[in-house]
Amino acid sequence: MEKVSAKVTSRTAPDKIMDPDYMFPAFSNGKVLLNKKQGRLPAMGWNSWNAFGSKNSETLTKLMADAIVDLGLAELGYKYVVLDDGCYKSERVNGLLSNETIKFPSGFKALSDYIHGKGLKFGMYNDIGTHLCAGSAVGTCGFEDVDTRSYIEWGVDFIKVDNCYYLWDNATFSDSTNAKYSYAPNIRSITVTGEELNITLNAVNDGVLLGQGASKNSGDYVTHIGTFDGTNVGTTPVGDRWGELAFTVNVPEGGNYAITVNYASGEENGTGRWLQLAVGSAENETRYFDDLLPLTESTAAFADSEEITVSLNEGENIIRLMNHRRQENTLNSYAVLLEGLNKADPNHDIVFSICEWGKTQPQNWGYKVGDSWRILNDITFSVGSDGNPGSAEWSSNHTASITSQYSKAVIMDEFAGLDKGWNDPDMLVIGMNGITTTMSKTHMTMWCMMNSPIMLGMDLRRIAKGDELWRIIANKEVIALNQDSLGVQAKRIYCSIDHANPDTAYIANNNRVDILAKPLANGDMAISFINLSDSKDTKEHSVDVSRIIDYLGHKMVDIETFKHAASYCLKDLWTGEVTTSISKTFSVTGIDAYDNVTLRVTPVL
Repeated sequence: MEKVSAKVTSRTAPDKIMDPDYMFPAFSNGKVLLNKKQGRLPAMGWNSWNAFGSKNSETLTKLMADAIVDLGLAELGYKYVVLDDGCYKSERVNGLLSNETIKFPSGFKALSDYIHGKGLKFGMYNDIGTHLCAGSAVGTCGFEDVDTRSYIEWGVDFIKVDNCYYLWDNATFSDSTNAKYSYAPNIRSITVTGEELNITLNAVNDGVLLGQGASKNSGDYVTHIGTFDGTNVGTTPVGDRWGELAFTVNVPEGGNYAITVNYASGEENGTGRWLQLAVGSAENETRYFDDLLPLTESTAAFADSEEITVSLNEGENIIRLMNHRRQENTLNSYAVLLEGLNKADPNHDIVFSICEWGKTQPQNWGYKVGDSWRILNDITFSVGSDGNPGSAEWSSNHTASITSQYSKAVIMDEFAGLDKGWNDPDMLVIGMNGITTTMSKTHMTMWCMMNSPIMLGMDLRRIAKGDELWRIIANKEVIALNQDSLGVQAKRIYCSIDHANPDTAYIANNNRVDILAKPLANGDMAISFINLSDSKDTKEHSVDVSRIIDYLGHKMVDIETFKHAASYCLKDLWTGEVTTSISKTFSVTGIDAYDNVTLRVTPVL
C-alpha cells in the first residue's frame, strides 16, 4: 500500500490543537469541518452486534444481506449492512487491518462486492482508541492514514467508530488515570504580577463559576473543572455541560503579566492535571496555556505552577481556567479519520457514525464531522449469537433499555437536523428476548419519530414476510416519518408528569404518557401518544393546534393552513384507521401498557 499523506493521532500525548475551529468556542458556530456532507437523512440498515456480537461471520452477513432483499426491506430504505466488532484479526498484519480468516475467509473486498451486488451498501467498524471494544489491538489511533485508505479500497459506505481504550479520556477499558486529561486540577487561587501589580485572587471568594459542573469546595478551592461524562443515565444533555473558573482582573496598563496558579492535581474523576488558561470570554479568547501540570502529592496538597505569561489590556480582563480537552481531543480524533477518508478519496460518500456513547457530550460537537452520534452506553449488553436472539429490556436503571435511551434522546431534538446530523440512541432491539410485539411497535415509533438511525439488530432469518415483526419493521408509513425530507426530529410537547418543560426535562420515571409532534415536508403533522408504563393508562391526553404551533411553528412548512384548517384527516399509522375531525384538539383515551397511538394529521381547508 502506498503511503498516504494524511494525519495520524499520537499515541504518546494528546495532539496539540492549534486551529480555533477545533476548540470549544467554535462548537456553537454551526460550521462543519472538512467538508462534511450535510443533508443526509438517518441511515437505515442492519448491524451485526445485537444479533451475533463478535461471533458474526461472512456466511451470516451474506445471509442477512440476502434476507434484507428477500424480505422487501431494501426497497423500504434498509440499505446498509454493517460489520461490527469481531471481524478483524486480533493484531495488525504489516501495520494494516486484516480480515479474521476463519470467520471472513474471502476478505472484506469480496464481501463488499457481494453486498453491493445485492444493491445494498457495506459498513464496517473501528475505534479511535488503541483496541476495539472486544479487545483486538487494531484501533485506528496512530493508523488513521492507512486505515482510511483500506476502507476506501474495500468499498466501505458506512463506518461506525467506537471509543474504547481511548488514550486521552477515562473511556471504557481505558486507564482510569486518563482522567488527568479530562479535568483541570483543583484551583485555590491565582496570582497576577507585573506593571506594579501583585494580586492574589481566591478561587472561592473572587472566582466566578461558568457553565455547570465545577463547584466550590469547603476546603477553599474549586474542583470538577471539566466536562460532564454523559455515558450513563441521569445527566441531562440540555444546557452547559461544562464548568470553568473565571476571574476578573483590573490592570493599570496594557502589557505582559505573569500568572501563577495555586493548584492540587490528581488523576481521577473531578480532579485532573490538564489546565487550559485563556484571557477573554469564550467568544474572544486567547489561550496561553494548554498542557499538563505536574502531579502534586495529593488532590489536597497545593503547589504553585510555573509562571504563565499573558497579555492583558488596561482595565478589566477576564481570565478563565478550564479544561475542554475531553471534547476537543475526541473531536480531533474523529476529525483525523474523516480527513483521512477525504485524502484517500475526495469523492467518498461514507456515512460516519460516531460511537463514543455520549461520554463527551457529542451533541455539542458531533455535527462538525459526524452524521450521527451515540447518546448513551449500549441499549443491551446481552447480545445474541447464531441460534440465540439475545435479550433486551423495556426499562432499567442504566442505559441498557429502550426507555433509558428514549428518555434522553427525546429532549435532544434541537441538536439534530439536516444541517447537523442525528442523535443515535443505539440499534433496535426488536426481535430480542424480553421485547414483546407491543414494545417493538412503540420502539419503532420512538426511533422513527426521533429521526434516529434505524439499524436492525436481529437475525433476520427469524422473521418471515408478513409476520408480526416484519409488519413492524416494514411499516412504510412509520418509516416515512423517519425519512421525511423536512428532516425534523419530533419534539415532546406534552408529558403527563411534567407540564412545565416537556421539551427539555430529563425524566426517568416511566409512569407517564408523552406526546411527540413532528412536522412533515408536505405540511402534515405526525403526533405520537406514548404510554411508557407497564400498565394501561385510562386517562385522556391531548394537545391542540395552538400548542403544536407554539413549540414547532418555526419548523413547520405551512403554519397558516394547519392553524386555520376547517377539519383534519387523522390516520392511525398502526391500525390504518382514518377519521375526520373538526376539533383543533387531538386526544387519545386508553393506551395499553408499552403501547402508542401515532397519527398522521393532514389539515383540510
